Amino acid sequence: MRRAGWYAGTVAVLVVAVLPVLWIVSLSLKSPATISDKRLWPVQPTLENYRSIFGSALFTRALLNSVGIGLITTVLAVALATPAAYALTRLRFRGKALVLPLTLAVAVFPPMALVGSLFDLWRALGLYDTWPGLVIPYLSFALPLAMWTLTAFFRGLPWEMEEAAQADGATPWQGFRRVLVPLARPGVLTAAILVFFFAWNDVVFAISLTSSDRSRTVPAALAFFPGDEQFAQPVGSIAAAAVVVTVPVLVATLVFQRRLVAGLTAGVVRP
Repeated sequence: MRRAGWYAGTVAVLVVAVLPVLWIVSLSLKSPATISDKRLWPVQPTLENYRSIFGSALFTRALLNSVGIGLITTVLAVALATPAAYALTRLRFRGKALVLPLTLAVAVFPPMALVGSLFDLWRALGLYDTWPGLVIPYLSFALPLAMWTLTAFFRGLPWEMEEAAQADGATPWQGFRRVLVPLARPGVLTAAILVFFFAWNDVVFAISLTSSDRSRTVPAALAFFPGDEQFAQPVGSIAAAAVVVTVPVLVATLVFQRRLVAGLTAGVVRP
């Protein structure tokens, strides 16, 4: 009975999680004439919606913006969070106990409360509708998340290896760069994935701090998709764009998950 209960619960969770994804895929394969069909799988699947979005400069430019802004935010956040997490777990300094809680307080601050002020400030500084205008707020929210993840990971690393490296003549920076960072690769990769997903999925900043295709990302660009006619809703095009944006993320997650497991098994040190 217990095994049957676990199977039933697993099937229920899978249905709840997978059914919306299947419905979006189904909508992306339907033509405008059959978009109102309530069947889960279209009778005559078509790739017209995918051809239309890839033939549109609005989507291709937004996709480029999402990739570029997400990668820049991820690289900067990980590059800053890694030494910061090391300092919080290894070094002693005044006010150390308050740094991480204050940093997390910034991360939980509602973005909607900042959009109005950033809108006026960015227009005055010339950062409105630019890549840096999105990278900076993304970084302010993603950096605390990366610091928290890496701090928890650094606390579990064997510090004896760093001490052994320093005993062999390595400087603290060399011990950090050549010993601890390779051991912390799974944690760094986890932090990078979380930061990239945050920047990739953001809507509030992307739709409020941009006004053209020059820096608008995909989540914000979906609201500007035109229909085939003046009053037609571009349901199929939006569904196709959602599939194109979601599938690479799922594939990348699976690939990085394998690397995380390999990194954890290779970096563990047992006495």
